[in-house]
Amino acid sequence: MPMIREFQVTFDCAEPESLARFWCEVLGYVVPPPPQGFATWDEYDRSLLPGHQGEGFACVDPSGKGPRLYFQRVPEGKTVKNRVHLDVRVGTGLAGEERLAALRAECARLVALGAVCERVMTADADYESCIVMRDIEGNEFCLD
Repeated sequence: MPMIREFQVTFDCAEPESLARFWCEVLGYVVPPPPQGFATWDEYDRSLLPGHQGEGFACVDPSGKGPRLYFQRVPEGKTVKNRVHLDVRVGTGLAGEERLAALRAECARLVALGAVCERVMTADADYESCIVMRDIEGNEFCLD
């Protein structure tokens, strides 16, 4: 049986394009080209039936190494903690104050984009520092 090597992460949300563009900024991802036959995503979106316009948007890793992120509009709002969340690996290879400074700097950048800092978890005997955040629609993620 073949092994699956590609996957995408799908987010339920209220505003797919806004959330996708936020995550492009967070991760250095890009919006992929529109489908063949369309000059822009707006042109493609206008070709859809009225109930389906704006219902999905994606972003991709320009290097092709990371997973595609897909954002789909759903009618209900977020009500509970995510069962899965993204860890944005900002402090890899760093420890102590140097790690915490890198995390805080990235936190400030993301807050300027509309994210919310939930809490800073400083290092202890078992774990390094991390920062728990929320994206522009309230989905939890961590700066790790």
